[in-house]
Amino acid sequence: MKKILLYSVLVAGMLSSCDLDINDDPDYPMNDQVTADLIFPAAQTLVASHVGGEIFNNAGFFAQYFEQRPESQQYDALPTYAFTEASDIMSYSYSGLMAGAQKDLKDIIDKSENSADRYAATVLRAYVFQVMVDNFDQFPYTEALQGADNQNPKWDKGEDVYKGVLAEMDKAEQELNDATMDSEDLMFDGDVSQWKGFANALRLRMYLRLISGGVDAAGYEAKVKELVENNSFFTGDVCFSGFADESNKRNPWYETNAMGLTGNHCAAYPLVEYLKATDDPRIAYGLSKATATNSYVGQLPGGKMNTRTAKGNSNLWMNKHVSGIDYTKAATMPVYYFTQSELQFLIAEVYLKYLNNDSKAEAAYEKGIDADFASRGVSREATFNTAVAWPTAGSLDEKMELIGKQKWVALFYRDHMEAWSELRRTDYPKYVTLTDDELEAIAKGGDAPANKYEAGDLIVPWQNDMINPVGDKVIKRIYYPLSARKYNSNTPQSPSLDSPVWWDKN
Repeated sequence: MKKILLYSVLVAGMLSSCDLDINDDPDYPMNDQVTADLIFPAAQTLVASHVGGEIFNNAGFFAQYFEQRPESQQYDALPTYAFTEASDIMSYSYSGLMAGAQKDLKDIIDKSENSADRYAATVLRAYVFQVMVDNFDQFPYTEALQGADNQNPKWDKGEDVYKGVLAEMDKAEQELNDATMDSEDLMFDGDVSQWKGFANALRLRMYLRLISGGVDAAGYEAKVKELVENNSFFTGDVCFSGFADESNKRNPWYETNAMGLTGNHCAAYPLVEYLKATDDPRIAYGLSKATATNSYVGQLPGGKMNTRTAKGNSNLWMNKHVSGIDYTKAATMPVYYFTQSELQFLIAEVYLKYLNNDSKAEAAYEKGIDADFASRGVSREATFNTAVAWPTAGSLDEKMELIGKQKWVALFYRDHMEAWSELRRTDYPKYVTLTDDELEAIAKGGDAPANKYEAGDLIVPWQNDMINPVGDKVIKRIYYPLSARKYNSNTPQSPSLDSPVWWDKN
């Protein structure tokens, strides 16, 4: 029954939500025709199809995991920031999540008599709002999803959306009692304790961003310390699984990019260089060797066209000279919302920065690495362990950088949205700016300048077409969706792509 629901709703959601007015009901049964216990798996599936599809893809470029493959051009604009609001790179997900998933979740919360169903819907609703805020900064919340009663909802400040959904989760949890779920649950199979663990992890994630945003830092520091000391989190990973390597049953990103399009993704230079520098066996998971050299070679961020120019009239710029992305790993890959690895790295940060317990920070850091290796079926090796060993005598910044880089690696081919959000929040891995001459030397096979670049650092794109930058010309947000501009007259003017979201103040 679960897989029948999954596949039928996944296909319907992927095909029907391209240009929906978020004030309209999407064209599939709900409301009075379908009960809440059947609406919930539809909402779960729609969330997976968007978070695991377009959002996963966009963030993979922004986190410098992906580059546009040299002989293709589908995603040329993403690594070079050569897009505008009119390019409309997020309307599909915005419309599908708001007119589809969030409308369904609101129906459950408003109409279900089962407090456990309402609670699970509230937690998933909070997650979706968190993702939207982290993309756009402001977002419709207090006046959203009112249909014909309010077709132009205001856009609330991101921090107010965070506070609002956190309060919603608290209230729904207080109403739980000992209720069990009636709804079909494609994530936790009705295990309310896992939903509580997910809620606590979302609290931890959002509290840390509230702290970074300078919002009642002392109050939220106390909350993160309490959460970590209580240690009531989920087990395993929070994800949407159950895909099969059959037509219209595969992971949504794979279905689009491996089945629907020609191969457009190659590996980015920062990821490849860090994996090689740390002798990380995970390099073989998700990456393939350049066929011309039988070695791992990453393409410089925003470097497709400039690399071709640097290498002259030879064919050394072509696909065979860079490492491709191994799409086969993604065919049945779950859509991840919170990995155990990310959770442990966040716990390590709290022990390090707020609880002043270096040994527990180290233990959580090691658990974060172990959890990711286990999820990929890869074994740690001695040389890797040495390269990423906890620097007991190191500074706070050195330890935070190590946590940040290992978290970034662990989120590759898992949760690209959170990778992009976390590198913005923590500034790890950090960005460096290299000159054209330095980038050209790397493109021709030379080394990055050791006095400016350390393996794993991100690089300001070589070709950078950002319009009207206000800062350091690296992407910090997404333009507001064109469909929001079309249907909601209260949609604000989009700031520059390098204008940070509210919690990005490092």
